[in-house]
Amino acid sequence: MVKYILNRLIVSIPVILGSLTLVFLIIHWLPGDPAQMIAGEDASPERIAYLRTQFGLDQPLWQQYAVYLWKSIRGDFGHSFANSQPVIDRLLAQLPATLSLALLSTIFAIIVGFILGVLSAVYQNRVLDYVVRVISLLGVSMPKFWLGILLILVFSVHLQLLPAIGNGSFKQLILPSFALGVTGAGMLTRMVRNSVLEVIHEPFVLTLRAKGLSEKIVLYKHVLRNALLPAVTILGLLVGEMLSGAVVTETVFSRQGLGKLVVDAINQKDIPVIQAAILITGLFNIGVNLMVDVSYSFVDPRVRKSG
Repeated sequence: MVKYILNRLIVSIPVILGSLTLVFLIIHWLPGDPAQMIAGEDASPERIAYLRTQFGLDQPLWQQYAVYLWKSIRGDFGHSFANSQPVIDRLLAQLPATLSLALLSTIFAIIVGFILGVLSAVYQNRVLDYVVRVISLLGVSMPKFWLGILLILVFSVHLQLLPAIGNGSFKQLILPSFALGVTGAGMLTRMVRNSVLEVIHEPFVLTLRAKGLSEKIVLYKHVLRNALLPAVTILGLLVGEMLSGAVVTETVFSRQGLGKLVVDAINQKDIPVIQAAILITGLFNIGVNLMVDVSYSFVDPRVRKSG
């Protein structure tokens, strides 16, 4: 297992380097001069030239990339162009809000997705199955920003049950978590349904029923365990979906977090903040997918024996 984890970490290095390189090139290809944006429209050429020198933007692109890569390896993300604060301090201040949003959304998606997926498979081609399939299709299809605005109009404006914006309380986390978790719940529902249906028609299930085992034991002890592996696979993608969707969700609900920080940094072309946020998100995704791969050995004995 240790060897497997080390191999996975080694394979992840080119992925991280590729992400860093791609983000660096995209940011520098975007129109707009960060020094000009920070100095203002009425700034003198001398002021703009001074800022470009201070930020290292007057250096050749390859040299900027080398400095950026070396600092990133050492964990030095520099200072924000917008307010000269250390980037790591800004990220650590906003990261807990985004992680709490992503965690609650993931828990919601897992609970709803597994329950609806199992029910849809057990009651295949019945009314409940059709209803669940329509709900999951709507969940996957609805844009997060549209659903977020709809939730604000219904629960905050008309019913006045939940706050629409801000951080600080659990109530302020309910609507954005629901808006963010609906897509994941829809994806997981369809995956669980298909996995259960695939396993439930296997010959060993027929044998278990012939032995006289109750339907609940067959379903929960044998079918679900064998159908769990594809669902576990999608959990890694689901966490990445939650982190990327937090950018839109936090903007709609005016929440402070990593997503809102990235949006503001893009508008200001605050290069160090954007690069550091993308790097941390990528590392988090790699860690989650590594945990998913390791969990295979606990879910499926065949993987454990193969390892």
